[in-house]
Amino acid sequence: MNTVALLIGLGPLFGWGLFPTIASKIGGKPNNQILGTTIGTLLLAILFAVVRQLQIPTGWTFILAMLSGIGWDFGQILAFKSYQLIGSSRTMPITTALQLIVTSLWGVFALGNWNTTNKKIIGIAALVIIIIGAIMTSWQENKDKTSSSQLSKATILLVIGVFGYWSYSAAPQAAHIDGVHAFLPQAIGMVVGAVIYNLFTIKKENVFKEKVSYMQIFAGFFFGFAALTYLVSAQPDMNGLATGFVLSQTSVIVATITGIFFLNQRKTNKEMLVTIIGLVLILISATVTAFL
Repeated sequence: MNTVALLIGLGPLFGWGLFPTIASKIGGKPNNQILGTTIGTLLLAILFAVVRQLQIPTGWTFILAMLSGIGWDFGQILAFKSYQLIGSSRTMPITTALQLIVTSLWGVFALGNWNTTNKKIIGIAALVIIIIGAIMTSWQENKDKTSSSQLSKATILLVIGVFGYWSYSAAPQAAHIDGVHAFLPQAIGMVVGAVIYNLFTIKKENVFKEKVSYMQIFAGFFFGFAALTYLVSAQPDMNGLATGFVLSQTSVIVATITGIFFLNQRKTNKEMLVTIIGLVLILISATVTAFL
């Protein structure tokens, strides 16, 4: 692995790692956050397409890629709602674990991954450890009814939302389009989905006129940067899909740590120790599943 490939592969570490913290710090409701984030991602996708002179896919391929972007909206809106309930430092390990599980199972049943008995046994064991790791990161030393209820609500939202994230990666595969060429159509779908969502949920406040919505464009640049560097990193002439995927999962560490220290989502010493162990388990298991 050369230095350039490694640096590009670590792009998601900072992009996806800082994205939830920055979005939470800027503030606003999930409506504001999803609108600004998708606009920022689209601006970056347009710039990338122009610089690389990419040919935009057409027809059914374009539609599937765009729908996958709308699917991402669904998952991310529920993630934003979870940030409000339990904070990004607890949300990110859970949603990362769920994405790893769903992506791995999709690979097994739809793409024929883990095609031997030994691989299936190792893979299933890794998924179980990922679940344990996620539970550890959300563990609280002194629980009360309110915190337990919020954690339960957030977990339900994330379990539902993971299918939106799953479509973000599965739909382009179904359309037989690589991630680099899917990036712009996906970003277009993300903006379309965010606009539709906000049009149907407008009450007294019009998020299209609120300053915080457009401040969230800054957070969108971080998400778009992470998605773009991951797509480039996963190319065969860079790090490849397996290594690129593992490198991208390191973002959960930054997201959790920055959420704790910059958003004051404090943990006790015991909670911090258990969280770190849980993160290590998630990362080790992610590495195992990627290289099976």
